Amino acid sequence: MNSARADVQIKGMTCAACVRRVENGLKSLEGVQDAVVNFATEKASVEYDPERVDVAEVEQKISDLGYEVVQAPAQALEKTTITIGGMTCAACVRRVERTLKEIPGVMDATVNLATSRALLLHEKNNPTLAVVEKAVDAAGYQFLGAVSADKEDPMEKAREAEMQDFKVKLIFGAIVSVFLHLAAMPHMIPGLASIPHKTLLIIEFLLTTPVIFWVGNRFMVGAYKAAKQGTTDMNTLVAVGSLSAYIYSILVTFFPALFAGAGGDMPYTYYDGAAMIVTLILLGRLLEARAKGKTSAAIKKLVGLSPKTARVLRNGTEIDVPADMIIRGDTVVVRPGERVPTDGRVIAGTSAVDESMLTGESLPVAKAPGDQVYGATINKSGSFSFEATKIGAETALAQIIRLVEEAQGSKAPIQRLADKVASVFVPIVFSIAAVTFIVWFFLVPNPTFSTALLNAVSVLLIACPCAMGLATPTAVMVGTGVGAQKGILIKGGESLERAYKLTTIVFDKTGTLTTGEPKVTDVVPAPGMDAQRVVQLAASLEATSEHPLASAVIKHATDAGLSPLVVENFQSIQGMGVSGLLENEETLLGNRRLMQERGKALKELDQQAVALAEQGKTTVFLAQGDSVMGVIAIADVARPSAKKAIQDLKAMGLQPVMITGDNKYTAGSVAAALGIDRYFAEVMPGDKAAEIRRLQEKGEVTAMVGDGINDAPALSAADIGIAIASGTDIAMEASDITLMKSDLNLVTSAIKLSFKTMKIIKQNLFWAFFYNVLGIPVAAGVLYPFFGILLSPVFAAAAMALSSVSVVSNSLRLRWALKSL
Repeated sequence: MNSARADVQIKGMTCAACVRRVENGLKSLEGVQDAVVNFATEKASVEYDPERVDVAEVEQKISDLGYEVVQAPAQALEKTTITIGGMTCAACVRRVERTLKEIPGVMDATVNLATSRALLLHEKNNPTLAVVEKAVDAAGYQFLGAVSADKEDPMEKAREAEMQDFKVKLIFGAIVSVFLHLAAMPHMIPGLASIPHKTLLIIEFLLTTPVIFWVGNRFMVGAYKAAKQGTTDMNTLVAVGSLSAYIYSILVTFFPALFAGAGGDMPYTYYDGAAMIVTLILLGRLLEARAKGKTSAAIKKLVGLSPKTARVLRNGTEIDVPADMIIRGDTVVVRPGERVPTDGRVIAGTSAVDESMLTGESLPVAKAPGDQVYGATINKSGSFSFEATKIGAETALAQIIRLVEEAQGSKAPIQRLADKVASVFVPIVFSIAAVTFIVWFFLVPNPTFSTALLNAVSVLLIACPCAMGLATPTAVMVGTGVGAQKGILIKGGESLERAYKLTTIVFDKTGTLTTGEPKVTDVVPAPGMDAQRVVQLAASLEATSEHPLASAVIKHATDAGLSPLVVENFQSIQGMGVSGLLENEETLLGNRRLMQERGKALKELDQQAVALAEQGKTTVFLAQGDSVMGVIAIADVARPSAKKAIQDLKAMGLQPVMITGDNKYTAGSVAAALGIDRYFAEVMPGDKAAEIRRLQEKGEVTAMVGDGINDAPALSAADIGIAIASGTDIAMEASDITLMKSDLNLVTSAIKLSFKTMKIIKQNLFWAFFYNVLGIPVAAGVLYPFFGILLSPVFAAAAMALSSVSVVSNSLRLRWALKSL
């Protein structure tokens, strides 16, 4: 069936019902194979048979449904990925996306907070990078340049500089905060008591100022950006809390008369509180920055798999040219051990090619004239030449790179509860503080300015977001720390937040559920023959063979303590097996076809070989002289931990699913042996990600567990990507969770860790908000008419500190809860 794809921009959709209406309407068109509508981007992606329907009919159907088709400009659209610095939360993402979409020529923009990248869909050569840079800078963020495979990722340098900046400022802020805390109790510290009170306050002011405006620069600037855009975020909360304590302390230091007679209390300063707010929140930001994944490194490694040069046959002469200079139709020569430079079709020669980077399957694939070969795969044995049929962005490797980038970019950052509340919390706090001042200055008997100001400042102080800022990072720090001790590396809080919602766990087969290395599983000798004799003869032939299965046979013989015999007249019979003289008799090791061509009667061994093949095993026969001596079965065996892990996941109410590029017989036998009820076989890399998305469309929250490059798109597309560290670095960097041991029981441990950590995070947020909900009315003086209670800034600061202590202590409790993992 012919298939083409078209993306159509649609206007007029207002809800999910519109999406379903358009999708169902398009699918009802004869010739439309599939239609997916994205409400956020207002785009329909339609797969159709061009012989039965065309794009004009698709657009007409959309119009008939009552929606407007937005015609793309005449010139082709381009995609450009840029890197942006200075984003700190989901509110920043929304602001940057809005700014980019307003640039003339930009059709769509998707911003990813985790990677600090933005993907622009725009008209060809419009806008220029200079225009984009100007718009980003005007919005208050840093334009760090366009992403290019052959250039160093600008975000890497920026991230390294940011981490260094974090460390220097954190050390300074911590030292100053400790001193300020001690200075608040001068009578308890020898030497400080002798310093005049006024002088000590000025010293505290001088030390606190750089903490607020240098150490806390990112918070102040972030709050300014949010205010400029008419919004609030976590930076606003930090700035409000720290500045209220700081400004109040300045007033006490330089204008103490303002507070004379306020309840008879001596005026206090809160320089230590202001400094600690900034320092502790900065610690949280440092922890989050460390947890961010390095997607650019994964992409760079994918690109690095392609060879830099290629041997091309031109005018009858072999010449070496840069791989990117290959022209479609070129004849390319590949020798043993070399990587295939691009996709093509074999025209001469035979070989076995390691395609594990694409399919994940450990066994090299035999290639003969007419077979397809793929760029970056490794030629294991014979030389061959092929015609280049796909180059550049058309190759399978380029498609995998594109899938990883798109899947990574499609993950919207999770909106944290604190950020959601921040949009209304700060204006409410300001309003309550203002009302508190007005009430106490104008409406109560015997009002004083100092009392009104103290109560207003108490409201601002007790609303300090310190506990909110610590609620997630401290729990994540403890949870990820315990996880690391168990061999589970988690990239950050977002991964934990998503993991506890999982419903389906999708496993790659080769290298994940199985060891990824072929092993001899069965040795079936013919009647009257000895199994060890069969293994010894087979290993003797394989000792000089380049056959893909040779290492499995040799290892099996070595483990059994069998030494190879001397082989004479060794021959490799391409596509069938090997032969040689052993003990002066012709000995053959190969497939059924080789035995048949040499006239060897398989007898009852044939039925046993068929039974083994039905279990997904590769079989080879051994013949010496006129007799077939036995059959050897080789397979990629399941990991010891796989079956128990599957049982535990089922017990937790999760559905395990297996996905593989292997044939359905092998897939079925492995799935049955492990107790997996649902599996997808013969799935190529791009389709793995598509299968994940189909599960998500059915409402499943998915985790993908894999180990190979071919798994990277699926790892990124899944709600949670879990990589086995014994696999490739690319798989690990595309994932959210990395298992440092090849023990699949860690999958269940990782999910349990997520459940328990999320429980702690929710408790932390509850306590953080509880103090505000309870404390703000008390600070405003609600209890004064009934009990004569006013909450001075001293107790407001104490309540703030108590909320922080509660959050940190609760997070530390997580260490004991996770010991059961």
